[in-house]
Formats: sequence, C-alpha cells, structure tokens
Amino acid sequence: MKRLIYVLIVLMIIACAGIYIIVKYDINIKYYLELGLKHAKNIKGVEVPEEYSKADNNKNGTPDCIDVVNAARKEAENETIYNDAYYVGGYPPDNEGVCTDVIWRGLKGAGIDLKTLVDKDIKQNMNLYPRVNGKSDPNIDFRRVKNLDVFLKRNAENLTKELKPFDVDNLKQWQPGDIVIIMQPFEHIAIVSDKRDKDGVPKVIHNTTPHAKESSSLVYWAPNIYGHYRWKY
Repeated sequence: MKRLIYVLIVLMIIACAGIYIIVKYDINIKYYLELGLKHAKNIKGVEVPEEYSKADNNKNGTPDCIDVVNAARKEAENETIYNDAYYVGGYPPDNEGVCTDVIWRGLKGAGIDLKTLVDKDIKQNMNLYPRVNGKSDPNIDFRRVKNLDVFLKRNAENLTKELKPFDVDNLKQWQPGDIVIIMQPFEHIAIVSDKRDKDGVPKVIHNTTPHAKESSSLVYWAPNIYGHYRWKY
C-alpha cells in the first residue's frame, strides 16, 4: 500500500511539472503533436539555404550577421549570469546581464553601437516609446525589450512572425543574426543562431535565468512570436 501511495505521489509530481512547463512556455500541445505525426518519417532533417547578407562593413572577412552571431555566442559559451539590475552608465559587467544585453553585445561584434542609436531615436521620437513614459533614461532605455521592439520596427527590416518547421520556404526567411521578440508569457528577446535543428528551425542565443545559452527555444515560442527583425547591414 505504501509503495502504491509513493508511486501515485511521484506521478502527481510529474504531472504537475508537465502542466507548469506547458503554462509557463505556452506550449501548443495539439500543434506540436500534429506536426510530429506529419513529419515522423522525416528523420534526416531538412536543408535550409543560407540566404543571409554577405555585407562585411567592418572588413574583417566575416559577414556582419555572422559577426553578430559569434559575439552573441560568447555570451552562451561564457554562461553570462542572468542578473536584472540597473547600472549607472548603462552597461552591466561582462559576466552578467539580461536578454537585451545579448542583443547589444551581439551587434557590437559587427561594429554597431546599439545604445547610441536607441538613445538618439528615443530623444528625437520620445512619444513613440510608451515604455519611456515621457522621461528617457540612457542608463536603462536600451536594455528594455519594449523599447527595442519600437526601435527595431522603425529601423530594421520587419520579417515574418510565422514559423513552420520542415517548411523550407518559410524557414529560409529565418537567418543568422535575426532578432526575435516575444511578449507572452514574458517579455524576451533573442538572436537567431546559424545552427539549426533537424526540423530546420534555427536555434536562438539568449539569456534567461540562470545564464545565457544557445537553445532550441524558438519552436516553443512560435505561437507567441511578436516581432522578427533583421538589421540593415
């Protein structure tokens, strides 16, 4: 009897954990079940063309978008600690940060000064930035997801928010260095990697507790993708 009770408790814990994951990440179970059944035989994976910009504005022999990916990947390799804090001067220490810090650090790899650009745009168009609420703060403005969403909508290419695993025509619209934003179930931003899973969906580089990582999260975010942007190299 005690063993039966123990087994039931374990099963309840597993069920609760599963429900928590589904709710936290808003996973569309029906969608992914149907997708899995549809492509169950496609075990070799799909080949997605590399159709990214070959612009090399910093003249280092590597396309700028790949510079962005490589710089962002250092965050994952170093496991930059997630720490949501306010810093005078704006920039956190090298070994800590949040999701938005992956973005400016990634763009910095291609010689792009995101903070300066965001601060300038906010100063000139403050009414377009509701998160600023009429009072800019250069120490934090460029590290807020909603501010970056407004800035990117205005200054970058706006791309599809639809993500279709195994669909090459759709997947080739998702290229290295792209920036993706979700607003639900939490505000988050990430850089699209140059690595893909077998379903053709690219990995993403981002920072969420406990540290920065390169993961297969994009497919789970698919129902909630709020913005998909590409820098105009």
